[in-house]
Formats: sequence, structure tokens, C-alpha cells
Amino acid sequence: MEAAVTTCYRHPSYETYVSCVRCERFICPDCMREAAVGHQCVECVKEGHRSVRQARTAFGGAVARGAVPVVTYVLIGLNVLGYLAELIRPEVVDRFSMTGAGLTGPDGGRYLYVSGDLPGFDVIGVLDGEWYRLLTGSFLHLPPGDSALGSVPFGVLHIVFNMYALWNLGRLVEEQLGRARYLGLYLLSALGGSVLVYLIVPSDSVVGASGAIFGLAAAFYVISRRLGRDMGAVNRFLAVFLIWMLISAGFTSWQAHLGGLLTGAAVTVVYAYAPAGRRTAVQAAGCVVLAAVLVLLVVLKTSALTG
Repeated sequence: MEAAVTTCYRHPSYETYVSCVRCERFICPDCMREAAVGHQCVECVKEGHRSVRQARTAFGGAVARGAVPVVTYVLIGLNVLGYLAELIRPEVVDRFSMTGAGLTGPDGGRYLYVSGDLPGFDVIGVLDGEWYRLLTGSFLHLPPGDSALGSVPFGVLHIVFNMYALWNLGRLVEEQLGRARYLGLYLLSALGGSVLVYLIVPSDSVVGASGAIFGLAAAFYVISRRLGRDMGAVNRFLAVFLIWMLISAGFTSWQAHLGGLLTGAAVTVVYAYAPAGRRTAVQAAGCVVLAAVLVLLVVLKTSALTG
């Protein structure tokens, strides 16, 4: 009696006598995948990959060594696009910079806001409901013509230094936190820097990603402590950032730097020490609470200025 002819379940025209060690369906050479013992079919291999739990870092991010730092690339791209927009249309800086409270006069000029309403003058900035400035200013930089260092075109150096720092810090922090947590850290740090500017010097007009980058520096410090790394080099690294904050106080916004630093540290502490069993929920709740506190501070400052 002849044995029944068996064919591949995915390719019925192919005669085969080899079966998958998991589902026992017959498979042809095109559908075979090497296993520890025997062969598996394509579908069983895919199912196995789905059932394998992906390794996570101490902060909940997916372990993906050698992965492309997509968020860092996107953030750098947005900053560069913002700078190109400034070159093409210089009014972009006035429209989207972090301005807490300012006035435009009948002649179109910009003036400092004191209090109350002045006939013929229009209030601009966060005080006038332009809340988007709290974030958009972090994607702009000083125009090329601005020079706070004598003959040095500081406007160009401003974006070059910031993007260099973002490239070096961003890749390290994104690898440990994962994309979503890293993006939340960056945006909250930028927001924290803008909020401190609004609280202390609401009449100033500030641009630059420095607040967010100082937040990344604080995150790098907290991450290093959480992972038990040698803190000697890390302490020296953070000291450089603090010294730069003091040196640059005369021509950049130390308020944005300090606000970003404190916010970034707070966010990363929540990331680093959230209980493992409820890590994602606690981290998300912590970010929401922090964002709510920053918004509340803006509301209170606006009330104080208008009152």
C-alpha cells in the first residue's frame, strides 16, 4: 500500500515529508526555519517572536542596542528647519519666540510691558494667550546677525553649540529612556525653562533649545547615579554645564537653563525610581502632574501681571 503524499501547507504543489516541530504541519524548504531541534514553519516562528518579552532598561525603555536615535534626529531637524525659517522670514523670531509679556506700539516697535492697558499699544506674548510660545521658542535660535561676543557671529554659534550638545546627550539619554519617555523629558524640560523665564523676566524675549538640553544634562546625571556608574566623570560633566550657565548669563537666558535643568532632573527622578510593578503608570502620572504644576504657575503669573 502506497503512503499518502504529503504537501507543504503553504505551497500545496510541493511534495514534502518534513513537518514543523511545533504545529506538525508539513513544510517545504522555503517555509523551513532552523530551530534548536528540527525545523519550524514561518507562522510558528512569528508567533514565538511575539510571545518573547522584550528586555527593558531600568527606566522602562526597550533595550535596542545600536538602534537609530530617531527622536534625536527629528529634534535636530526641527531646530534646523526653524533656523532656516528665520533666515527666510526674520519675523518668525518675533512671532514664535518665548515672549512672556510685551507691547507693540502704533509704529510697530516692541516695548517692555509694565502693567495695565496703554492706548494704541497691543499686548503680545503668553500674557495675551499665546501659550504656544512656551514651546516654539525652544525650536528657534538667535539670528545670524546677533553678536554678543564682539565680532563673533553668536547667532550661528548658538545653534551649532546647542545641536552639538543635543547630538551627544540625546543619543545616550534616548537609548536608556526609550523614544516616548525621552520625548516627554525633552518637551517638559523646554517648557520648564520657558516657565521660569516667564516667572522671573516676563518682558524678555528668549529663543534656543538650551533649556531642553540642560534638562538632558540633568537626566544624564540621574541616569548615571541610578545605574551605579562612576560619578567622577559625570560630576565633572555636569560642572561644565553649570559653569557654562554662569558664564553665559550675560548673553543668554540663565533662567531658561536653570528651569530646564530642574525640570529635567524632576522628570528623570520619576522615571528612575518609579516602582517596577507600576512603572509606566507612575511615570505617566508624574509627567502629567509636573506639566499641570507648570501650567498652574503660568496661570498664577498671568493673573499677577494682569491684576
